[in-house]
Amino acid sequence: MFHVYVLVACIYLICRLVLPLPVAKTWKAVAALILVIIAQYHAIQIVIFGSMFSPEMPRNWIIVCGWAFCSFVLLTGTVLLLDLIHLGMRGLSKDPGQIMTARNKAIAAMLVALISGYGVQQATQVPPIRRVTIEASNLPPEFEGMRIVQLSDLHISRLFDAPWTRELVAKTNALNGDLVVITGDLIDGTPEARQHDVAALSDLRAALSDLRAAFGVIAIPGNHEYYFQEQRWRHAFEQLGMKVLVNDHLIIDRAGGKLAIAGVTDEVAVDYQAAAPNLSKAISGVPSSVPIVLLKHRPQNAGDSAAAGVAIQLSGHTHGGMILGLSQIARFANDGFISGIYRVGAMTLYVSNGTALWNGFPIRLGVPSEITELTLRTRHH
Repeated sequence: MFHVYVLVACIYLICRLVLPLPVAKTWKAVAALILVIIAQYHAIQIVIFGSMFSPEMPRNWIIVCGWAFCSFVLLTGTVLLLDLIHLGMRGLSKDPGQIMTARNKAIAAMLVALISGYGVQQATQVPPIRRVTIEASNLPPEFEGMRIVQLSDLHISRLFDAPWTRELVAKTNALNGDLVVITGDLIDGTPEARQHDVAALSDLRAALSDLRAAFGVIAIPGNHEYYFQEQRWRHAFEQLGMKVLVNDHLIIDRAGGKLAIAGVTDEVAVDYQAAAPNLSKAISGVPSSVPIVLLKHRPQNAGDSAAAGVAIQLSGHTHGGMILGLSQIARFANDGFISGIYRVGAMTLYVSNGTALWNGFPIRLGVPSEITELTLRTRHH
């Protein structure tokens, strides 16, 4: 349906922008063809590369194509808004003649192109650090002040490539966190295509501030891992030194205090004949006195996690909605959870804006990407 939606938007723009142009029919045809190519960019990727999630072409080309598609989407929204204002003024018996003029359309197109360029730059940079305090009511005193660095939705690809990944790893390591967790969607592409790009993750290390044994790097699969042979990627991640949790948990010990880190699969796993998310299995055997930090790619069904006794859930997937305002629409697909901290019963849910995003719509406006430093604190009643 995605390709149908963008085709409808393309026809709308052709009718509202291209056909009224005061130019020869040949130029109108050229402009219409360019719009169709931009709108069907992802369908063209599927034909050429077999997937719209991993176009194996130069990074600069991906950035230009991403900018063009983002401009197309924003321009569709802008023209639709102008049309609605036009209709509203007519409904109020006011003269709307100055709304949809050729001049206003040209200004709208130029502004959209500039805004889209800024948004693409924001989306493709190495993220800033976001520092967040997370409270848990049953946190052992030994874990008071523990710092977990969360990365999510890295989407390592030809867009978020080896140089970008190396900068990300250096910035993450400089935080010297106690533990690094990656809450899914690490990659876009096959292990062969991404071998060089993901290699930098082998340098991702988390060390205790007092230089005792490291808690390491723990990851879970997201939906994009399943698009590209999750089991093979799991093996690759483990070879890079990560612990991948698949409906499983481990217990970490700090000076005698214990904390469980659990992880579940993504809901899309069943479509690829893989294990569905199974929280009961993931936390089976965790003593009732040990608080649980759950890694779950999607924030949906957080109420089930809270009911199962999870103290903290760390999620991603939403990318924060990417565009301020439109992010509120994305809430409906994620049980109302889109970005930041939520209290769900006795549980604290944190939803990351994501460290990167899907290369097919690489834009951020008012919703920055993040490397998240989470500091654990005891919740006082």
